[in-house]
Amino acid sequence: MARTLRIAVLQAAFGDDMNLNIETVARLTRDAAKDGAQIILPPELFQGPYFCKTEDTAHFASAYPYKEHPVVTKLAPLAAELGAVLPLSIFERDGQEYYNSLVVVDADGSLLDLYRKSHIPDGPGYEEKFYFRPGDTGFKVWDTKFGKVGVGICWDQWFPEAARAMMLMGAEVLFYPTAIGTEPENPGLDTQPRWRRAMTGHAVSNVVPVAAANRIGDEGGQSFYGSSFILDDGGDFLGDMNRTEEGFIAATLDLDEIAEKRAGWGFFRDRRPDLYGRLTGNR
Repeated sequence: MARTLRIAVLQAAFGDDMNLNIETVARLTRDAAKDGAQIILPPELFQGPYFCKTEDTAHFASAYPYKEHPVVTKLAPLAAELGAVLPLSIFERDGQEYYNSLVVVDADGSLLDLYRKSHIPDGPGYEEKFYFRPGDTGFKVWDTKFGKVGVGICWDQWFPEAARAMMLMGAEVLFYPTAIGTEPENPGLDTQPRWRRAMTGHAVSNVVPVAAANRIGDEGGQSFYGSSFILDDGGDFLGDMNRTEEGFIAATLDLDEIAEKRAGWGFFRDRRPDLYGRLTGNR
């Protein structure tokens, strides 16, 4: 019997009230679960506004140890209630260190593991290096109730090495929670098309479905363009959202069929790691 998996991504606007933001995600998660979704992805740092557009020490107060984070303590029980897997993006505090992190909650409400964002951007409107240390966990793949999933966080999604690393660890689907929108220093630049194309490349070159969840709305002059999507293993859209709508999209995947196609394409058979030393600094 074929292994099928139904996945969903959520899209919404988020404000200053963390509890209200969590309630928004909980409501949309329930809607997606009613539609049959088994793994449901919210956007990056949905606990509040995307605070990294400026450098303000007051925001450090919104970080928590991951097991105590309100996002985790309030939504892990929902995962158990719905029997759904939830990859949850959080602002994590670990002693005196701060990370942009993600906790995968399995369908029974258990916390599988923690991933800390590997690639930390630094530029106008996305000044994350002020807040976050580079992740020290390495890339992760989680063996959930419904399949093996890899998750990168926002800027991670631009790096083909991250996608390939998760595939080599056995990922069957790649997920990317995201917070991306306008460029304050270049208002004429619309990154939405190339953002989507970058991840289309991951889908094609790894023969893997890719799902991205973004936020929407204007946050103090920085506008987030939504456009969340799910790609199939050939890079074609199974579903996408526009730049302003709140809600979810879902798609059903045949994991066994995809695995067969991946083997047939030969991308992993024909790899030449002996020639890739430059990728790790070894010539």
